[in-house]
Amino acid sequence: MWFEPIVAGYVGYVLADLLSGVYHWGIDNYGDATTPIFGSQIEGFQGHHKWPWTITRRQFANNLHALARSITLTVLPIEILCNDPVIQGFVTVCAGCIMFSQQFHSWSHGTKSKLPPLVVALQDAGVLVSRSQHSAHHRPPYNSNYCIVSGVCNEFLDKNKVFEALEMIIFFKLGVRPRSWSEPGAEWIEEMGEAQSQVTVH
Repeated sequence: MWFEPIVAGYVGYVLADLLSGVYHWGIDNYGDATTPIFGSQIEGFQGHHKWPWTITRRQFANNLHALARSITLTVLPIEILCNDPVIQGFVTVCAGCIMFSQQFHSWSHGTKSKLPPLVVALQDAGVLVSRSQHSAHHRPPYNSNYCIVSGVCNEFLDKNKVFEALEMIIFFKLGVRPRSWSEPGAEWIEEMGEAQSQVTVH
């Protein structure tokens, strides 16, 4: 009765991490502020590379509201129309992790002393993306550790050069170069200053 929904939930949890990485890789490497639908998010993520500590200053609702809208419109009909506990277990965990992914991301930029003890424990246990793992994404060449839910998929994706292979396919099919192939521009270089302490990893 419980085993299959729990397994389905775990699959949803891993898939949410993978999807967060694919999405993060896409908007880090392609498009700009004028890109339809995703332009503002692309611009926001570019700004995040320059001023990563600012995400820790946003309110909880600010990190969730955009994703919460999309998740609600997608998940609510499934939850209403489907009584299968396996499907519900998968959809609920996957959608929940995607919705909270920006908050998990925010916590990965926080200092250990300022995070709730439960969050630190979950990061240290590998349940949520850790501060040390995500900090690697903010170091040159800025082309690894894209997943921001748990980071469980990062090692596989980076070790097997999955995103590099996708970049080659896109380049040969469409002639579009990803940003990760170029020397980091000013928009990628983190600005230090009074917020330096906000990004220190303990």
